[in-house]
Amino acid sequence: MDNHPLLTDGYFSIPPGKIATIVTSLQMMAPPPAKAKDSGQAGTDLTVARWLSPDLVEYRKLFRAVGKDWLWVSRLTMTDGELSAIIHHPRVAVYVLRQGDNTLGLLELDFRREGECELAFFGLVPDAIGKGAGRMLMNHAVETAWAAPIRRFWVHTCHLDSPQALAFYQRSGFQPYATLVEVLDDPRQTGVLPRDAAPHVPVIEA
Repeated sequence: MDNHPLLTDGYFSIPPGKIATIVTSLQMMAPPPAKAKDSGQAGTDLTVARWLSPDLVEYRKLFRAVGKDWLWVSRLTMTDGELSAIIHHPRVAVYVLRQGDNTLGLLELDFRREGECELAFFGLVPDAIGKGAGRMLMNHAVETAWAAPIRRFWVHTCHLDSPQALAFYQRSGFQPYATLVEVLDDPRQTGVLPRDAAPHVPVIEA
């Protein structure tokens, strides 16, 4: 990843209206062993499908459904042109996890860096969490990424994400390699997300 300034020891104040999150970057440099890709307990009626030329409104709707509780915000603040340039890029692959007519998850693989794949977004709607669907979707992500082929598969998660996310990524074969701190506008105060989103994260009024 790109270089960032280093923090020194001590406490640092975050301005009102902002949130701070501790980001963990992880990577795998080779396909994981088979035991890291167990099938979980997912139902046989689950399918993963490539989403070709995603409609921007529908993409944002799914992005919000998956990420609201974890304060996913980056794609919600982009213009249509900015978002389209990413998700319609020929080296960006978007997938959805479905059960019948219901869409349960979002997977986005970014191959725009030569020899690399970023697991740009990965998540499930709340009702699908803890039922094995995530393992099925991750198995698809790992197999698809390494079929490219690539030299490196990487992802980052943060402490605003699901408490299970970091351990899940490690069980999937990713290894932590860097820690960062990100400061950003609280999307619940800018109107991007509703005020009741992510109740586990306190709101410090601007």
